[in-house]
Amino acid sequence: MSRPDPTVELEDAVKTIATLTLNPALDLNTSADRVVADVKVRCDGPVYEPGGGGLNVARVIGRLGGECSAVFASGGHIGRRLAELLADEAVHVRAVPIRETTRLSVTVSEQRTDQQFRFLMPGPRLGEDEWRRCLEELTAFDPAPGFIVASGSLPPGVPAQVYGELAARLRGTPTRLVVDTSGEALRAAAQAGVFLLKPNVGELRALVGHDLSTEPEMEDAARSLVQRGSAENLVVSLGAAGAFVMAGDLTGDYVRSPTVPIRSRVGAGDSMVAGLVLALARGSSVGDAVRYGVAAGAAAVMTPGSQLCRHDDTERLYADLRGRSAAETSR
Repeated sequence: MSRPDPTVELEDAVKTIATLTLNPALDLNTSADRVVADVKVRCDGPVYEPGGGGLNVARVIGRLGGECSAVFASGGHIGRRLAELLADEAVHVRAVPIRETTRLSVTVSEQRTDQQFRFLMPGPRLGEDEWRRCLEELTAFDPAPGFIVASGSLPPGVPAQVYGELAARLRGTPTRLVVDTSGEALRAAAQAGVFLLKPNVGELRALVGHDLSTEPEMEDAARSLVQRGSAENLVVSLGAAGAFVMAGDLTGDYVRSPTVPIRSRVGAGDSMVAGLVLALARGSSVGDAVRYGVAAGAAAVMTPGSQLCRHDDTERLYADLRGRSAAETSR
């Protein structure tokens, strides 16, 4: 295992962003007074949105004023509908045709309780030729993107090592790989070595193979992964508490999330990754980029249902976080 070549510098001209989504979904969102078993549940009119980690990241980057190209596996009429919806949000679409149909996911919000019921369908099975075409699409950009975000679950047929293979393809290039996934796919990415990993505490625990019951134990675990080259930078998502970042120089820092009214936690993680990567692409330090990412994640929980973060909320919360950081530094 080796780190990406630190001597390859990013030039302003190539600080563009692309995302990879191998298991996208068309999200159908609706609401009903109550969700009750064994009776017909009368729902409100459906709202359709693109879903899947990388697609959400691309959409948020657009909302925050950036530009992003989305590479994704696209099958059948659902895949075509996804491409249309993404184009409507000014995302640059790079759909890779697959033989089976893209999945549909359903979210029903219960009006009486504000609870959400989420029904996730299995993804289509991708052949080796199909998932390899997705990787080839990413490496065919000219000029190469400054950042690639590989995010989300893997559909049937795609090996856990796929993100690790992508990391190997990008080694020695100006592109920095950011991975936000879980399970064996996360482990394989860590074995290959990437620019940035974003596990939560449970995923970090699985990577190091032992319990993390205190903050110092979590900090040591993050430091060990950076030291052994799993990632140049590690950002541990702490949910409502914010994030912990272990940078390449082995200095760790907490970015505590601002207190906000919670409407829905759907999309908070993807919003955080989008804000973080967009800030990096704009030239921010890793620490400041994490602040912008935490602000975007907090802004996302302020929106109802599956809505993602809003630009104005993100900028306001980010200004608050920067002010808080400056005040703590001056003490």
